[in-house]
Amino acid sequence: MTACRFIGMKKKPPVIATCLSIFALGAAALPIAHAKDPNTDTATRDTITFIFPKEMFQGTPAPVKRANLEDAENYVPHKSVTVPAGTKNLAKDKPVTSSDDFPIIGELAMVTDGDKDAADGSFVELAPEKQWVQIDLGKSADIEFVMVWHYHKNARAYDDVVVQISDDPEFQKGVKTLFNNDHDNSSGLGKGSDPAYIDKNHGRLIDASGSSGRFVRLYSAGNTANALNHYIEVEVWGK
Repeated sequence: MTACRFIGMKKKPPVIATCLSIFALGAAALPIAHAKDPNTDTATRDTITFIFPKEMFQGTPAPVKRANLEDAENYVPHKSVTVPAGTKNLAKDKPVTSSDDFPIIGELAMVTDGDKDAADGSFVELAPEKQWVQIDLGKSADIEFVMVWHYHKNARAYDDVVVQISDDPEFQKGVKTLFNNDHDNSSGLGKGSDPAYIDKNHGRLIDASGSSGRFVRLYSAGNTANALNHYIEVEVWGK
C-alpha cells in the first residue's frame, strides 16, 4: 500500500505542489523511476505514481460550514511524487493506542492495517469531543509526511485536527506540531492556522519536512456531520 504526498494548489496564487497519491486497496504499483544525482550518477530518489481509492460519496451532500474551511474546488491533488530513495510507510501494522480505549465501532488496529476503503467495516469510530490516536513506529525515524483518512463516504470536515510527533510516548517533551486547524484553541493545544478541509478519497498529506520521532499522535474533536471521531487509515512515510 502507498499514500500521497502533496501540498494543494490554489488558483491564485499558485503553490508549488508535489503529491503521493493513494493506491486503491489491492492495486499494484506502477514502476518506480530512479532520478540520477548529477554529481554521483547514482539513484538517490524515487518517483512513484499511484492510483486513488474509489470515491464513495453517498446521498445528498449536506452543507459543510466552518470559519476556516478550505476551498475544496481549488485543491488539486497530484498523482506522483519524488521522494528520497528507501522512503516507505513506517506505520503499516504498527501498534495503535488511543484516548478512547473502547471504540464505538471497529478496532484501533484498523488505523494502520492498510485498508483505505470507505465502506463499513473499514474504519474505527471513537467517542465524541476531543480524542486522539497514537502510532508507535518502534524506533525514532526521519519522517517525510503523514497521510490521514478520517472518513470519506460523505462530505464532512473534522474539527481541531492536530498532528504531532515526539520521542516521548506521553507527549510531554520534544513535541513538534505538524498540522493544526484548531483556529480558536478550543482543544487547548494552541491556536492553529491550517485550514479545515473536507475529507476525500485522496486523503490529506501532513508535511513533516524530515522531522524525526518515534510516536505520531493525531487529535480531532468531532466533525461537521456529528460529534464523533473517525479514522480509516493513517500512514507515516519516512526512513
